Amino acid sequence: MDKKNLMVIFPGMGYNTSRPVLYYTRKLAQKYGYEIREVNFSFPEKAADVKGKSDKMSQSFEIAMSHAREQLAGIDYGSYDRVIFVGKSIGTVVAAAYDKQENVNAEHIIYTPLPHTFKYSRKECGIMVHGTSDPWCETQIVDEKSRELNIECIKVADANHSLETDSVQTDLGNLMKIMVKIEMYVNGGGDIWGKC
Repeated sequence: MDKKNLMVIFPGMGYNTSRPVLYYTRKLAQKYGYEIREVNFSFPEKAADVKGKSDKMSQSFEIAMSHAREQLAGIDYGSYDRVIFVGKSIGTVVAAAYDKQENVNAEHIIYTPLPHTFKYSRKECGIMVHGTSDPWCETQIVDEKSRELNIECIKVADANHSLETDSVQTDLGNLMKIMVKIEMYVNGGGDIWGKC
């Protein structure tokens, strides 16, 4: 009997599902028969205007959580064999918080986490990708939290918050390496990386 799997995608403030990392993650999940749900966020301000301002970051988080609850209402997560939440930036915080609040017990693909992501993340819940030049979250924090939570972390050298560098060729090579790992994870990788 075919397995019934679900992938829910939580994008970033300025990084939607048509951008490379989320686009190809969705495409891989579709290849393996996952049902896909995408949460759409609408914010009053741009990410650059929120960065470093705790009150505006909290407000953006609350807005995003409200959108997620509204758009994902009624999903019977227990009817799926496997549920993967894919988050990017603020989406990683929302995915982890929503998972915890709703007791989904999902697996997570965590793209460019924010420091607040780790406030809600469970141990051994998935795989993480971080750029070492990401101004939104220091590599030291990611290293410490990935060890503490036992989450596999792929570090992309010199990559920013969009997992990009100043070289197109480098970015394409990095994207391919990331997607090889993500495909392994999506295609039954819970056995490879450790299940939640």
